[in-house]
Amino acid sequence: MWDTLEVTHEGTNDVKRAREHTLVQEYEMFKMLKGESIVDVQKRLTYIGNHLMSLGNVFDKKELNIKILKCLDRSWQPKVTAILESKDLTFFTTTSLIGKLRENELGMNKLNIQESEDKHVRIIALKTAKHKNNQVSSEESERETISLLSKKFSKFLKKNCNKERYGNKKTSDFNANNYTCYSCGEHGT
Repeated sequence: MWDTLEVTHEGTNDVKRAREHTLVQEYEMFKMLKGESIVDVQKRLTYIGNHLMSLGNVFDKKELNIKILKCLDRSWQPKVTAILESKDLTFFTTTSLIGKLRENELGMNKLNIQESEDKHVRIIALKTAKHKNNQVSSEESERETISLLSKKFSKFLKKNCNKERYGNKKTSDFNANNYTCYSCGEHGT
């Protein structure tokens, strides 16, 4: 009965070896994914490590710590270098290593948030300072813009209206009989 339960839940020796080979390969190829947090890295590595330990593979602290530091992406390189130079990894527990990395991650996230808020505040401050220095309200600037546009439009009409409609003739040479009304279709009156 016990042998049947063991094979049902753990598999045969061949299944165990194949599973162990797959987990070892996952462990060796383990890398931090893009946008992944330290907590997520820890969860994935712990899952693989626990399954390998259940199959008989044991890792010492130094080996596991080096694996964690080596799997981190390029943005973590300054922190990894600082840890490798300042600490002896044989006396450094994996939990304290993850704690240090998590502390650094929280600090970096806080700095990123603060920088984005500073950029947002600077933009608003520049807009406010611009209005104060010019001392021109938005209503006055709109009136000036409308006035300028209407002046330009009236100049355009004076220059181009007679040329386009009447073939560059003067208004005194205008003969209404030569033109047709578009709404009723009658010839000039």
